[in-house]
Amino acid sequence: MQSLHHEILQCTHCSEHLPLGPNPVVQISRTAKILIIGQAPGVKVHQTGIPWNDASGKQLRHWLQLSEEIFYDATKIAIVPMGFCYPGKGNSGDLPPRKECAPLWHDKIISEMPDLKLTLLIGQYAQKYYLKTSVKSNLTETVAHFEAYLPDFFVLPHPSPRNRFWMQQHQWFETKVVPVLQSKVKSILY
Repeated sequence: MQSLHHEILQCTHCSEHLPLGPNPVVQISRTAKILIIGQAPGVKVHQTGIPWNDASGKQLRHWLQLSEEIFYDATKIAIVPMGFCYPGKGNSGDLPPRKECAPLWHDKIISEMPDLKLTLLIGQYAQKYYLKTSVKSNLTETVAHFEAYLPDFFVLPHPSPRNRFWMQQHQWFETKVVPVLQSKVKSILY
């Protein structure tokens, strides 16, 4: 796993498409129990090299009921985004994750983590990639049917502050989905 991690950190596969250059941000360990697959690092995460080191990460840790200490413990939590580097700014937020990373690295990484008990698929990019034809017509429907993807996958919306309106419109997420998520995470880690 250590050599694979080193290889990922040296990756320049799509550097010509990255406005801030390559800086792959992943957190992996052979003993991880939970895998978090999100979109791609934002600017702050790119600059610090710490995954989910922003407002989205704070919200995600709140949903999971995890301290920073546990969240950033690679022996428990693996963090492998769909795109490992900051993809650049788009018209309404960051650009989508680069499409090269997941096919190039995900299978290699996951095959090195035999103790995984749960994979969180955060946002539509991860959900479409992993759920393929079983993904619903939109993210809301996919998240509403989260139980259909258990025990292997737990589907979540992106915890970005930009999704405040979605959260307000779908309060069932906080009352019905988040408690199940917290219970699963607790049963795996404690």
